[in-house]
Amino acid sequence: MQAIRSILVVMEPDQPESLALKRAKLIANVTQSHLHLLVCDKKEDHSAYLDGISATLQQEGFSVSSQQAWHETQHETIITVQQAEGCGLVIKHHLPDNPLKRALLTPDDWKLLRYCPGPVLMVKTERPWTGGTILAAVDVGNADGEHRTLHATIISHAYDIAGLAKADLHVIAAHPSPMLSASDPVFQLKETIEARYREQCKSFQTEYGFSDEQLHIEEGPADVLIPHVANKLGAVVTVIGTVARTGLSGVLMGNTAEVVLDTLESDVLVLKPEAIIDHLEELVAQR
Repeated sequence: MQAIRSILVVMEPDQPESLALKRAKLIANVTQSHLHLLVCDKKEDHSAYLDGISATLQQEGFSVSSQQAWHETQHETIITVQQAEGCGLVIKHHLPDNPLKRALLTPDDWKLLRYCPGPVLMVKTERPWTGGTILAAVDVGNADGEHRTLHATIISHAYDIAGLAKADLHVIAAHPSPMLSASDPVFQLKETIEARYREQCKSFQTEYGFSDEQLHIEEGPADVLIPHVANKLGAVVTVIGTVARTGLSGVLMGNTAEVVLDTLESDVLVLKPEAIIDHLEELVAQR
C-alpha cells in the first residue's frame, strides 16, 4: 500500500459526494499518492465537474489530474486508463446489481475484479475506517508458492490499511469439514484440521505480530464464512485475494471475491498474484 504512487478514482457525476474519492483522499494523505479522476462517459461533457473537484483537491494539497473517457464498456474504460496512467490502485463505488440482472449478465464490477491488472478497492459504505476493524481473508489450505505469496500480500495490505486508519487487524481462514474417508488423518477431525491451519498461519502471526485472538479459523465455505465473520467483527474493510483456477490462459478467478462483494457489509479490497497481473497486462496491451 505504501508503494502506491498513483490512484485511479472512478467518479460518478450523479453522486454529490463521492465515497471513492473520500477513501482515495484518506490513502493519499498517508502515501502521498497522485489522484487521477476518471468519468466513464462518452456522451455528456463533465469537464466543469472534473475541473471543480480538481481545483478543490489542489487547494487541499493533493496532486491531481482528471479525464473523461470511454472504451466499449465501463470496466474496459477503467482498465485502459489504469494501464495508461500507471495507477497502482483503482477505487470505485460499488452498488449491488439487481439479482435477476446478475443471474442473466455478468456484472461490470465483477469483470473489473477479474480483468484489472492491479488492486481494486470497492467502496460500499460511508462508515469511517478510523478505529475500525480490517479483516484479511487467506486460504492457507493452498500452500503452493503462488498462494503463499498472495497470502503475504493480503496480510501486508491489510496491515498497512490498519496502520493508516489506526484500526485493528483480524485474519480469517476457512477450512473444510472433517471427512472420515480422508486419506490424511489430519482431515478426519475438526480439531486436527484447525490445528493444521493455525500452524500454517504462524508465519503471518510472527511477521506481523497479531495474536491468536485476532486469528479466526472457521469451518465451512469461504463465501459464507467471510461475510459472517466480517459482520460479527463489524469490519470496515475486507481484504481478499484471487488466483486463476484454470491456468493463466483462462484468467478466471475463483468466484469467492465476486460472490462476497454483494454480501459483505464492508469495503472490499481485491488483490491478485504478480503472475496474473503480468498476464492481464499483456492482454490489455494486445487490444
